[in-house]
Amino acid sequence: MKFEFPDHGGFFTKESPIFVARAPGRLDVMGGIADYSGSLVAEMPIGQAALCGAQVDPSGKLTIRSLNIGRTVSVAAGGEKETERWAVYLAGCVALLKSEGLLAAEAGVRLLLTSEVPLGAGVSSSAAIEVATMRAVAAAFEIALDGLTLARLCQRVENEWVGAPCGVMDQVTSACGEAGKLLLLRCQPHTIEGYTQIPIGWSVFGIDSCVKHSVGGMGYTGVRCAAFMGAKLLGLQPTDYLCNLTPESYKALGITLPETLSGAAFLEQHGPTWDTVTKVDPGQHYSLLAATEHPIFENQRVAMFLAALDAGDFALAGKQMLAAHASYSRCGLGTKETDLLVELAMDQSGVVGAKITGGGSGGTVCILCPTEREAAVAESVAEAYEKHTGNAPRLIQGTSPGALGTPVGSL
Repeated sequence: MKFEFPDHGGFFTKESPIFVARAPGRLDVMGGIADYSGSLVAEMPIGQAALCGAQVDPSGKLTIRSLNIGRTVSVAAGGEKETERWAVYLAGCVALLKSEGLLAAEAGVRLLLTSEVPLGAGVSSSAAIEVATMRAVAAAFEIALDGLTLARLCQRVENEWVGAPCGVMDQVTSACGEAGKLLLLRCQPHTIEGYTQIPIGWSVFGIDSCVKHSVGGMGYTGVRCAAFMGAKLLGLQPTDYLCNLTPESYKALGITLPETLSGAAFLEQHGPTWDTVTKVDPGQHYSLLAATEHPIFENQRVAMFLAALDAGDFALAGKQMLAAHASYSRCGLGTKETDLLVELAMDQSGVVGAKITGGGSGGTVCILCPTEREAAVAESVAEAYEKHTGNAPRLIQGTSPGALGTPVGSL
């Protein structure tokens, strides 16, 4: 497959082939931050994607160039975490393949990146970069990786090299998603339960608030940490998932969780949680009740949303989106800008649901409406949002296949 890849300006040599992989961002339609608690999530790959070109370098060097920021870095073996932050996403992929014995320790590679996935918009720009990089490197070195293995390795790059405590749904969607369909992933830890076609005549699309979002931020990290604190207080074990509690079985436990709890008090009474990518901060106060209840009720909302879509009850589907949005706010992951986007969207004729996506704390709002109304709704909401805030929002529209649905190409 021949990709329309930008001019590499002599970055690659003529001595060996160049392998190019494409991986899209994703729109979190339902499920979001319940993924690390074992929820079912419904994700759609978007039209915007990252492209990574990889070429074996016999010298053993790792050289990375970003066409987006116009920078090139060389990374010494063992220095993957110490390089510039943007390059860690790519360097971490190479380092992890080496540490897993899938790539020789002395292997060198040249990596060229370009991406059209908006940064900080909550549509998985980082996952797109990781998946495109991992797939291109695997092709260059003839490493066989199935979609879920590739996604899990990319999640580890995010957790262990970048230091962002994300779940796995972003990487799985970027790797295994199908155009125009919702990927249904049971995050226990990563079982694809199938794909649901967006109903004919209906569309989901996103509007980016232009408020920067980061899964590494204390908002997301604190909510994730609090969910594991709550799981321990409910008597769950490290192998249990909060989302395996139904709202009914949760209430039947008869355990009253505190609204908030300091990290110091929790550690003194209960010790650390079993989450491997967050640590309880003694100096922080956690919204324990909201963070614990969110995944339990969100898992049920996702199931109700999908059943409503299947039954053609779009009003009920939209109601689940609005409830998910309210729960984000209760956890402390809402913003006035994303609340405004939801409000403006719900004022539009035909719109049945809207919600904040991904890790929250800004980023993108997902909207469900009839396809015939999509263009008008997007234009009207964007215009009103800019009038209120002075910021012109970005539209996240369109869909495309995941990396495994797009053959690796060459230049």
